[in-house]
Amino acid sequence: MTDILREAQLFQTFAKLADTLVDDYDVVELLQSLVDSCRDLLSTTSAAGILLADTDGELELVASTSEGTRLVETMQLGAQAGPCIESFRTGTAVSVPSIQDSPPEWAAFRESALTLGFASAEAIPLRLRDVTIGTLNLLRSESGAASETDLLAAQAFADVATIGILHERTLRESEVLAQQLQAALNHRVVIEQAKGVVSYTNNVLIDEAFEMIRDYSRRHGLPITEVAGRIVRRELHLPSPRNTGSGHSQQS
Repeated sequence: MTDILREAQLFQTFAKLADTLVDDYDVVELLQSLVDSCRDLLSTTSAAGILLADTDGELELVASTSEGTRLVETMQLGAQAGPCIESFRTGTAVSVPSIQDSPPEWAAFRESALTLGFASAEAIPLRLRDVTIGTLNLLRSESGAASETDLLAAQAFADVATIGILHERTLRESEVLAQQLQAALNHRVVIEQAKGVVSYTNNVLIDEAFEMIRDYSRRHGLPITEVAGRIVRRELHLPSPRNTGSGHSQQS
């Protein structure tokens, strides 16, 4: 593949990824597409994978181009040692021009990588400012450092992955917030309806009707929205304290 053709394909890939982020998307599919693009478009990359931190800060493999990549990264996770672990901990890119010469504490990573035919590796953090949420990991069958062009492209892929993950989380959190707000509004509508029912059936002011509803909910240990719902559905009738004299409410 010529440099001009590869550059054109990179532009097309980034444009496609950008379009994906505008519409609804599955974040796992996005990340899988991204690692496949790394393997296909970065000149010497043989395999790629992405690790993400869970809520406890532990890394987990979410996308890989091959079972070989999965095994190498799983070995790193098990031993808590290797370029991706180091990159995640430090928030910096880690280059391994020769896996054969990697540190002794990376033995599990080294053995699995060499067995599968990988000779060099790169680990690039997925970062937003000071927060690292995972790593993009590239494996090569030839030893030596990656080219500057490949490193720049890989960093761009890592940035797209970070944006995609955080955007999806933001959308999910926004949806939860919207649901919570809508639920609160719906509950308020029911309470207003219940106030109207109590006011009409007991010939009391709206404010007094609300106090009757709240008093019942407190004395019976029930959420006010549940009491209101039962009143609206005519499952519960609150007689006026003026009529009972005792202030005790009864179910009809």
